[in-house]
Amino acid sequence: MKLNSINDYLDGIKSGNIAVLSKAITLIESKKKEHQDLASKLIEEVLPFSGNSIRVGITGVPGVGKSTFIDEFGLNLISTGKKVAVLAIDPSSSLSKGSILGDKTRMERLSLHKDAFIRPSSSGGSLGGITYKTKETILLCEAAGFDYIIVETVGVGQSETEVNTITDFFLLLMLAGAGDELQGIKRGIMEMADGIVITKADGDNLSKANIAKSEFANALHFFPPTTSGWIPMVKTSSSFEKKGFDEVVKMIESYQLQTISNGFFHAKRKNQDIVSFQKLLDEQIRQLFFSSEKKLDQINELKTKVQQGLISPYGAVRSIFP
Repeated sequence: MKLNSINDYLDGIKSGNIAVLSKAITLIESKKKEHQDLASKLIEEVLPFSGNSIRVGITGVPGVGKSTFIDEFGLNLISTGKKVAVLAIDPSSSLSKGSILGDKTRMERLSLHKDAFIRPSSSGGSLGGITYKTKETILLCEAAGFDYIIVETVGVGQSETEVNTITDFFLLLMLAGAGDELQGIKRGIMEMADGIVITKADGDNLSKANIAKSEFANALHFFPPTTSGWIPMVKTSSSFEKKGFDEVVKMIESYQLQTISNGFFHAKRKNQDIVSFQKLLDEQIRQLFFSSEKKLDQINELKTKVQQGLISPYGAVRSIFP
């Protein structure tokens, strides 16, 4: 399919054409200047048709079963008449910069459904468990008519909480019986979580899951009150037994209703737009700085001096910005 103009992209996206949507996402992820110019114009055009979804960020400890959870969670949403887009971010290698992009294969049933769209993307080494273009991809998916946008991050880490700057509801998945649950994750992530789900709550692990649920619920009471006025909840789920997902959906819907009524929902989105603007501005300034051959020569010379012990790293940076 050849797309010759912005209108071709816009018409295809608005009609829910998945092939066009995929091409549009590839366009905004491209680092070529001509593609970036076109992508910028496209984002401006889709903006009036975006914003009508609930954006859910999902993260969790290794082995928690994020993809399996999302597979069942997405099918549950679809059964209620919703259209679901999943943006699955895979970590990229620090050496090759490549990524497996295997999440689609782990969501076997959801990936085959006509009302679902799964887009695996490489994190490209960006911090925060999301890509630099995830926010723009969300806007495209919303314009294509998706009701739920799920952002699956690369996994729990110190910078994982960045997903909270582009989503409405931050869902943290945890395991029971994997050591000291309350010490197994950064406090900062728990404080940002709008909801916690203990996965794999079935069979011999059911009692452990219920105990972990109580422990997390008690721990949340010691955290400062949220600015949203929402009290985070703790739920359990079993993808194997297909249980608990109705409760997770109800929790997210309750959050949406409460935060829209008290004004927090839209205030948060406006603040996120400012954060996004600042991040993109910082990225452009950095690219502009490193595009100067004179500066690159200066930096390489300073690197050599630092390596030889002729100047401290702090002093080297100060010499670039006197």
